[in-house]
Amino acid sequence: MLQVESAQHAAPGFDGPNGHLQPTTAALPSTVLPPNAIASALPDAVPENAPAACPGTDSDQAGLASACAGCPNQAVCSTTPKGPDPDLARIAQRLSRVRHKILVMSGKGGVGKSTFTAQLAWGFSAVAAEEDAEEEQLNAKRRRRTRVRPTQTAVMDLDICGPSIPTLLGLTRANIHQSADGWQPVYVSDNLCAMSIGFLLPSQSSAVIWRGPKKNGLIKQFLLDVDWVGALDEQEDDDDDDGEEEDDDVKMDTKSPPMLDYMLIDTPPGTSDEHLSIVSFLQGSPPSKTQPPQDPSLPAQEVAGLTGAILLTTPQEISLQDVRKEISFCRKMNVPILGVVENMAGFVCPACHGHSDVFYPSTGGAKALCEELGLRFLGSVPLDPRIGRCADEGIGFVEEYPDSPASEAYRNIIDEIRQLAP
Repeated sequence: MLQVESAQHAAPGFDGPNGHLQPTTAALPSTVLPPNAIASALPDAVPENAPAACPGTDSDQAGLASACAGCPNQAVCSTTPKGPDPDLARIAQRLSRVRHKILVMSGKGGVGKSTFTAQLAWGFSAVAAEEDAEEEQLNAKRRRRTRVRPTQTAVMDLDICGPSIPTLLGLTRANIHQSADGWQPVYVSDNLCAMSIGFLLPSQSSAVIWRGPKKNGLIKQFLLDVDWVGALDEQEDDDDDDGEEEDDDVKMDTKSPPMLDYMLIDTPPGTSDEHLSIVSFLQGSPPSKTQPPQDPSLPAQEVAGLTGAILLTTPQEISLQDVRKEISFCRKMNVPILGVVENMAGFVCPACHGHSDVFYPSTGGAKALCEELGLRFLGSVPLDPRIGRCADEGIGFVEEYPDSPASEAYRNIIDEIRQLAP
């Protein structure tokens, strides 16, 4: 697990000497974690005298990896009994009220993945959630009118070394609060929240210089210690006090707790420690109610808890090559692939509405790739300079410019995802 260290002390790894992180035992001064705080892993995750590529004492490769050769701790690490991670059950319990957990992945950096994730979150939070059959039946029994419930959406930023979600959602000045139930995610609106290491850095220019085990520790803390659904209970209590009458014979019915509909998990480019960690940590969490149709080549066993992954690419072949590696990763790790999105798919002139290919799809683009590999093509998002402006200002593009061809593309992609993961 991670502790929080005040930035008024030396912050190795960000501003301290030698570029190394040091453990801390400083107590939290208040219930607010200010933006001048950083996260650091507990000292037993990576020994102080460990080599740079140490897999961590909790890893199944501890003492066995090539990086362990010559380490003074190798004998101890290799002989320590390894067992199932006891935190997996706690993670499953913590996320039991998250309906869908969706990875947003890209093979190459710079394809607009974080911007796409943020705009997808804005779009999801702007539409009403579909009432499931159980809730609809309960409302009918109670003789209550069906409420239009907004889609509860969360964004988990796993791009630890390059967090941009706080900026994209307009949360650069936000603080993280800590309660008895854990860290509270930062809310953009009543039904859109986010968690990112960016909220814990001394400044936006602070570098995160971490090895894999420390990244894994932070990801586990995001899953274990963040109270993703606490605010939903408060909203539900407020709704119950609206004065609406129910029949006496159904007043005692047990009410299902509110659910977080979509958790969008923004990942860094490629296939690195962050991807391996989130997949392994979610293995013990409950599966989503509706799993999407799978590619026949996928193994029958799926990663429990993950609804699937959305793969983002640009039209040119250099980007598609890396997406093929992401597809290989998902299939090897049994992660369902919801589909592929082609971003920056040409430019539509706002005056004449003519289309120009900025990035030429020399091999047919993402649609041809999906046809070749039997994957679902979720859609193409054209370039619009106003998307960049909305990203810098931290506002929702679809709501700001609903008539843009890019906004229409986002809405169509959201509809596709909602069909796959209702």
